[in-house]
Amino acid sequence: MTGTPAPPDTAGPAPFTAEDYAARMRRAAEAADAAGLAGLLIAPGPDLVWLTGYRPVETERLTLLVLRAGHDPVLVVPTLEAPDAAEAAGAPALTLRDWTDGKDPYDAAAGLLGARGRYGISDNAWALHLLGLRERLPDVGHVALTRALPMLRAVKDAAELDRLAAAGTAADAAYEEILKVTFGGRREREVAADLAVLLRRFGHTQVDFTIVASGPNGANPHHEAGERVIQRGDMVVLDFGGLKHGYGSDTSRTVHVGEPTDEEREVHDLVRAAQEAGFRAVGPGAACQDVDRAARAVIDDAGYGAYFIHRTGHGIGVTTHEPPYMIEREEQPLVPGMCFSVEPGVYLPGRFGVRIEDIVAVTEDGGRRLNETSREMAIVD
Repeated sequence: MTGTPAPPDTAGPAPFTAEDYAARMRRAAEAADAAGLAGLLIAPGPDLVWLTGYRPVETERLTLLVLRAGHDPVLVVPTLEAPDAAEAAGAPALTLRDWTDGKDPYDAAAGLLGARGRYGISDNAWALHLLGLRERLPDVGHVALTRALPMLRAVKDAAELDRLAAAGTAADAAYEEILKVTFGGRREREVAADLAVLLRRFGHTQVDFTIVASGPNGANPHHEAGERVIQRGDMVVLDFGGLKHGYGSDTSRTVHVGEPTDEEREVHDLVRAAQEAGFRAVGPGAACQDVDRAARAVIDDAGYGAYFIHRTGHGIGVTTHEPPYMIEREEQPLVPGMCFSVEPGVYLPGRFGVRIEDIVAVTEDGGRRLNETSREMAIVD
C-alpha cells in the first residue's frame, strides 16, 4: 500500500466513570428483577466490559459478576487477578470477592445466590463454569442473557453514540483510502491487509474483520479473504470493521475493477435502492422487522428475493454484532439510541455479489447514518 500515512488518531472521548458503570449495573439488576429473574451472572466478555470496564483474560479460572436487585454488585475473581480487577474503572462501584487456587470457586459464587430462582447468564459463559454452578445449586435455573434481556445494551447514551460515530467516521476514512490502491492483479488477502492497516491508522485498536470477496467469492457473504487473484472485470465486496474507543464499526461497499456490465450496474443499483428503503424505514415505534421488510421488498419485487440470504441488520456497540436484529418476526420497537446495520445484499452463486451497509442510529424523528461514504459503485484499478 502506498501513500503518506495519516497522523495517528490519539484524541479520544472522556473515559466512562465509576458512576457511569454503577448506573449500568443498577439498571441491569433492576431490568432483571422486572423480567422475573433472581439476578444476572456476568462472565468475562462484552457484557462485563460494558458493566464494569473490566476486560480480563478468559481462562478456566472463574471470574463472575453477580448482580441482584437490592444487593451490592459483587465480582468473584481469582486472587492472582484481583489487583487488575481493582484497577478497572467500575471497580469502586462493586465489591471484589477473590478465591485462591486450590479452593472451590463455585462455593464462593454460590454463596452470593439464593438456593432457588432463575438467573440470566452471559451468552459466552463457559460451559465448565455453568455446570460448576449447577452442581452447587441444582435448583437454580439459567437463561441466556440475550434471550432474557435482549435490549440491555441496545439503547446507547450520548457518550456511546459519540464513540460509535467516531468509529464509523474512521471506517469511512479507511474506505476512501482503499479506493486509491490497486486491486487488479493482487490477492484478496493483500487488499484485506491494507484495510486492516488503514483501520488502525484511523484509530481502531481492534480489527475484527476485513472481508475482500472478489468475483464469484462475492456470492459468499462471509467469505474469508484468500489467495484468489483479483481480476479486471471483478465485482469486489468489501466488508470491514472493528473497535475504536471500545465501540464498533462495520461498513460494506461493493466496488468494481474496471467498467462493469449493465447487469452488474443493475444489481448494484437494486441493492442501493434496497439499502435506502431500509434506512427510510428506521424511526421510533417501527418494529425491527419493518426495516427488514422494507429492504427485502425492493429486492423481492425485482425478482432477486431468493438471492438475499441473510437478515438486513444487526445491533452494534461494544461488539460488532449484538441485539437487536433486523429480521422478520422481530417485533421489538425501535427507540432513539438504538444502533444497528442496514445491509441488504444480492448473491448470485458462481458469479458475483453486492452488499451495501451503513450503521444507523435511531433518532427522535427517524434515523441517522453513521457512515457517509458514497453508496454509488466505485470503479477501481
